[in-house]
Amino acid sequence: MRRLLLLVGAVVFVDTMFFAALTPLLPSYADDLDLSKAGVGVLAAAYPAGALAGGLPGGVSAAHFGVKPTVVTGLLLMVATTAAFGFADNIVLLDLARFAQGFASALTWTASLAWLVSRAPAGRRGLLIGAAMSAAIVGALFGPVLGGVASLVGIEAAFATVAAAGLGLAVWALLTPAPRPEQAQPLSMLWRAVRDRGVLGAVWFVALPALLFSTMGVLAPLRLDVLGMGAVAIGTVYLVSAAVEAVINPLAGRVSDVRGRLLPISAGLAASAVMSALLPWPDSRWVLAAFVILAGMSYGAFWTPAMSHLTDLAEGRGLDYAYGFALVNIAWAPGQAFGAAFGGALARATSDAVPYLLLSATCLLSLALLSPWRSASSS
Repeated sequence: MRRLLLLVGAVVFVDTMFFAALTPLLPSYADDLDLSKAGVGVLAAAYPAGALAGGLPGGVSAAHFGVKPTVVTGLLLMVATTAAFGFADNIVLLDLARFAQGFASALTWTASLAWLVSRAPAGRRGLLIGAAMSAAIVGALFGPVLGGVASLVGIEAAFATVAAAGLGLAVWALLTPAPRPEQAQPLSMLWRAVRDRGVLGAVWFVALPALLFSTMGVLAPLRLDVLGMGAVAIGTVYLVSAAVEAVINPLAGRVSDVRGRLLPISAGLAASAVMSALLPWPDSRWVLAAFVILAGMSYGAFWTPAMSHLTDLAEGRGLDYAYGFALVNIAWAPGQAFGAAFGGALARATSDAVPYLLLSATCLLSLALLSPWRSASSS
């Protein structure tokens, strides 16, 4: 179990490292390619849009062909698209490369987490998902560092290094034993689960943190840049934020195993509402940096419990784990894409305060709806 957790952790680490590497580079891409906030939002949204497109194919592939072939295929696609992004020199190629990277991510995440959870005891599921998410967050921690380094040594060399690491992971996954797929479930099982009110509620609480993170991921770096913070400093802010999240996720997963999934979800919603309302106002880069770190803690607090609850519901309804994690990708990707694209466009048309305050209100409304969702989930 430990070796499998290390493999899954390494897979999501490399994946999120490339995803997060874009954050400190956004201001330079905006300057070099003359992008508006909306254009920056589209670039940031291309990755989750690809993940949405790959969510269902990833689940079907893992259920029909097995988790190992799906993970290896996703990693090889990641290698190719990471290298392509590093050498792309116009916005169309960058958008396409990010989209393809997101598609590859859907394959690797769906299959690798299904591989892990299929071997995990139910009483440790939250802890193991939290550990895997911590590895992903550590990848997100190193991603901005990679972006900062890329701004100094060159994007081509930095992203080529990530591509080489992905190739090594593909070999590791290929050599790791994996169960053969049993008789594949029909897609009608997945459609039936999507119509379930309890499952839909869990899907929303996976999508909401993605919406929060992606909106802040577009607006905060641009604001920090305006306030005089460079790419390396912005990367450091996100490094600290990710380090704190990496500690919180296994703890939140363990609390959800012992005290129930809804306790950390409720706490995360309340804290997220407060921090989202505070983010648009600082005029000091150091105050805003502190708020970004606190907001990251709040947004990340209920992601692992929500994912754990979604897999619990999938298991209770007899759904293949691969389909369950396909739902995770299908939930995460629209939130990530919508937050990046719409948040950037709305901020350009109005101000940063408007999308942040709308998110705060959304968190408060979601908190108010927890009790009805609890009843639907238990039915």
